[in-house]
Parts: sequence; C-alpha cells; structure tokens
Amino acid sequence: MARLINIGSLCIDYVYTVSHIASVGETVASEQVAVFPGGKGLNQSIAAAKAGAEVDHFGAIGADGAELVEFMAAAGVGVDGIVNLPGRTGHAVIQIDHEGQNSIVIAGGTNREIPQKIIHGAITGAKKGDWVLLQNETNDVGNIIELGSRAGCKVAVNLAPADHNAQSYNYAHVHLLIVNELEAKAVSGCSSVSAAFDNLVATYPEMNLVLTMGGDGLRYYQVEGPLQGALGAYAVSVVDETAAGDTFVGYLMAGLVQGASMADVLIEASAAGALATTRPGAAPAIPESDEVHALMAEQNLPR
Repeated sequence: MARLINIGSLCIDYVYTVSHIASVGETVASEQVAVFPGGKGLNQSIAAAKAGAEVDHFGAIGADGAELVEFMAAAGVGVDGIVNLPGRTGHAVIQIDHEGQNSIVIAGGTNREIPQKIIHGAITGAKKGDWVLLQNETNDVGNIIELGSRAGCKVAVNLAPADHNAQSYNYAHVHLLIVNELEAKAVSGCSSVSAAFDNLVATYPEMNLVLTMGGDGLRYYQVEGPLQGALGAYAVSVVDETAAGDTFVGYLMAGLVQGASMADVLIEASAAGALATTRPGAAPAIPESDEVHALMAEQNLPR
C-alpha cells in the first residue's frame, strides 16, 4: 500500500473565544483562552492516520514543541522525521466567535526552518506511488514539489495560507491541488471563485483540483475522465471551524493513499470536516472514522 509523507507544520494554537472577530483598530476582550496542538501539517497527519492511512510526518519543532510530537505519535503518526531545532515552535493566535467562525494569525517559527537533510531524507525514503503532502506553512515548498515529482511520488498541495510564493510554484508537477475560495483566487489571479476554478482547470488539465467553499460545499476536477463535479455540505451545529479544512484534507488524502476514487473519498472527507466543526480546538476536534461513517449514514450529501 502507498504511504503518505507529510512534510508539514506543527504549531501550538492559542485560541481566544470572543463575542466577535476584532476589526482594524479594535480591542476585544476574550471570554475564554485555551491552548491546543495544531498546525495544518499536524492536523492533516492525525486526520489521515485516523482514517486508516500509513502516515509519516517530517518537520521541525523548538524546545517548546515536545508535546506536539507525543500527541502525533499517540495518534499513530510516524514521527521519526521530526527534528528539534533552536528557537520557538510555530504557533497560531486564533479568534473564535459565537458562530464558530475564526480569524487566524500564524508565526512560522521552526516550521520555516526545516533542514534540507530532513526534506531530502523524506523524499529519498519514498517509494514510487507514495503521496507527498505539503501545506504553505513551511519552507521550500516549491523545491519539494520538484523533488517529489522527480522521485515518482504523487504530490498534493494544500495551498494554505496563499502567500506571495503561491503563483511561483510549478503546478504542472502537482498531482492534486486543494484550495479554498480565497486561495483559488490568489493563485489564479481571478476575481471570482467560479472564474478561478475554470482558470485552474484550463491552465493545468493534468492536475486534479478540489475547491472547498465552506457551507456551500465544494467543486472538484478529476483528471481521469476527465470529470468535474460538485458536492453540498453536511448539516451540523458549528462550534469551531478551525479544524474543518485540515480534517477534510487528511481524510481526503487517506482515501486516495488507500486507492479510493476521488468522487467517493470526497464524501467521507466532507463528513469528517463537518464533524470537526462541532467541537472546539484543532487537532482534538478531529473525529474518529466510525463517527464519520455514522454521519454519512444519517445524511445523504447533496450533489
């Protein structure tokens, strides 16, 4: 069976519950403060492991990040590729309002300093057909895309956050791109979500594409076929949206690694992402596989 190699971030999340998200120049008093393990890479690795995939995580932490590694190992993620560096582990400051919506600021810390030795070790240890998963919270994403592609791996990129580097990556070597509405517009240069989707499909016809749209569901393009489609969203009571996207990505990748079709695995990933919004926190909110299957049995996802 193929393996998921996640060269990804690990963060300490500082979560502040507020009546509303602070606007420019505004000070808002927090009603509650909590600290959780997080980071897109960590969350996605844990979600993929819970969905049954073999996952090895490669990344970097500082002296304050040991508990993150322990948390990942307890979830069944391979952590031998995580190195300790001087400096501070990446962290995030997250505002959560009463509707579960969030605003997130990240500080890269050691996530932006993953050594070349770790990166090359991850790729040279891969087998043809393995998946390499990347997020945009780490260093050398563009270089890793090239290394992974040359090694015969399938490269998946979750382009979050979409920074100034996003348009410089060689997407011709990306097997799967996963973006939200803002990220799709940023990488395509288009002003509307629909135009961004169409532009990416037309520009990269050999790249699979998933565009997530929150409560409006998702659109996808599958190279094999080719096939385009859309799915609605599961109806749940939202508490905290922080882990939704990462849970979706992890379950999606687990299904693909295990040989499922994109159309089938998108349904499971959507259910997992929806469930993650029903509880607080990032990594602790990621549901177990049996919970996901129970929601799928309860609701027929609109297509």
